[in-house]
Amino acid sequence: MGTGWLVVVTAALLLSLLTPAAASVAYDHKAIIINGQRRILISGSIHYPRSTPEMWPDLIQKAKNGGLDVIQTYVFWNGHEPSPDQYFFEDRYDLVRFIKLVQQAGLYVNLRIGPYICAEWNFGGFPVWLKYIPGIRFRTDNEHFKAAMEKFTAKIVSMMKAENLFEWQGGPIILSQIENEFGPPEYDQGEPAKNYVAWAAGMAVGLDTGVPWIMCKQDDAPDPVINTCNGFYCDYFYPNQPYKPTMWTEVWTSWFTGFGVPVPHRPVEDLAFSVAKFIQKGGSFVNYYMYHGGTNFGRTAGGPFIATSYDYDAPIDEFGLLRQPKWGHLRDLHRAIKLCEMALVSSDPVVTYLGNSQESHVFRSNSGDCAAFLANYDVKSYARVTFNGMHYDLPPWSISILPDCKTIVFNSARVGAQTSLMQMNWLRGFSWQSYNDDTNFNDELSFTTTGLLEQINVTRDITDYLWYTTYVDINETEGFLKGGYYPVLSVMSAGHSLNVFINGQLSGTSYGGVQDPRLTYSGNAMLRAGSNTISILSASVGLPNVGEHFETWNAGILGPVVLSDLDEGWRDLTWQKWTYQVGLKGEALNLHALTQSSEWGDVDANKPLTWYKWE
Repeated sequence: MGTGWLVVVTAALLLSLLTPAAASVAYDHKAIIINGQRRILISGSIHYPRSTPEMWPDLIQKAKNGGLDVIQTYVFWNGHEPSPDQYFFEDRYDLVRFIKLVQQAGLYVNLRIGPYICAEWNFGGFPVWLKYIPGIRFRTDNEHFKAAMEKFTAKIVSMMKAENLFEWQGGPIILSQIENEFGPPEYDQGEPAKNYVAWAAGMAVGLDTGVPWIMCKQDDAPDPVINTCNGFYCDYFYPNQPYKPTMWTEVWTSWFTGFGVPVPHRPVEDLAFSVAKFIQKGGSFVNYYMYHGGTNFGRTAGGPFIATSYDYDAPIDEFGLLRQPKWGHLRDLHRAIKLCEMALVSSDPVVTYLGNSQESHVFRSNSGDCAAFLANYDVKSYARVTFNGMHYDLPPWSISILPDCKTIVFNSARVGAQTSLMQMNWLRGFSWQSYNDDTNFNDELSFTTTGLLEQINVTRDITDYLWYTTYVDINETEGFLKGGYYPVLSVMSAGHSLNVFINGQLSGTSYGGVQDPRLTYSGNAMLRAGSNTISILSASVGLPNVGEHFETWNAGILGPVVLSDLDEGWRDLTWQKWTYQVGLKGEALNLHALTQSSEWGDVDANKPLTWYKWE
């Protein structure tokens, strides 16, 4: 033809040209498209390592019963590759089994590969061995890091393909995520960070997953990757291109629990309001973070000082029980949204102001479907509004959903779901036993050197505990002030906690905090004439999981360590010889796995460093 060809390429068509099986999952500005149909998708985060495989079927079914279409999970690199090229996909880390259970329940999967995940998980999901690759710098334009990241990402994608788990293969995976919340640190790092984002997006798309990739909290996500929102509210959010859908990958159901801080709670009325508000402005994908939070088993909690419980005040609690009325009220919300789906995916909302703080959002389809959302943003007062010639009374800070533009079937502030009250009963017939650890423990992992060593470099994160031991000689009179007081021992540590023992006796304890893990210990040292042993047990309470270049962060005693108020004035112990012992004797005995052993005895509450078990 003399005038040539005029080609219009939509985002969905572009994605189909780049992916296998003609892109059975694509997107446009309204929604994710699955097999040619736009969908309003309700999702919830359930992390497979934070529950047991025995719990998985019940958790997934409760999520489905609660109105979810999708289960979202991170992929936990440090759980799957604890040592270089040594992989583990069993027990709580059986990712394939988890995904297949989701498929059997008839739900989809959003697989957040990362492989950086944050997730309040130890070291943000990175294996600790990664930081010891020479020249590496995390999450930037660094060849060593990019090579390791690409290798693991490609392995996960290859595994999913081999198991036919992507949607175009008949599997449940409809979305994948690369990186995680990199937008904020990118602003501080400049060009290397921007280059890294472009590389990560290109690497991911090049793996030909056949499903869209997302980047959360990443305003400059390169095409065709979709940028998405995380937060308590995301109604303000718009994607960075007009042909991308509006997606909310983390609706925070509350917050994680830290040691020494109150347990967070988010009322379900506010949670439902935020979701309804997002949908009424055109959002088409919402994911609750968390839907079931679960437990940070073993040493998986990050932070530091993030608690073992990852309950998150989620609709399904830490133990797999329904949290009412949160679960039920959200189920009712999801039913109402689904009744509106045809109208929601067919048009953008028409907004009409009904009062100073009230408005309607109306969606219509070509086939005549009509859905309306009536909002009252006044935080204190009811409002009577007129809509389509009818009067409606709207509670404060609420959104009402009318699937036929006439009848209210759901209001975010009116909770109709049952409220449950759990009562814990003491189980009789069980008893406590204890084991007192050895404050003078040494094994083949112990060694002596001059000066203080950083803790993680020594332990390589195989344990939370590192003993620092040195010896001090005191003349007959110099251990005391003239007034009869003992000298003062001062210890500065990068964190996270420490216990000081003088000649085998507990002398004092000090802790860092959630906001600042560093600490300074200061206390009287009950020294005696002659030789004295000073042993300091340093403990890490979860490695950092968020921040810029946290591979450079430290733990343990970095000094100085000083004895003051001696007759001689003060003595710096920092550069003495120190003996290091990695771990506790109870760990070496694998005590936590010994349910029946002569090591366990009657409870002695007066001993420090005591292990307890209840059976």
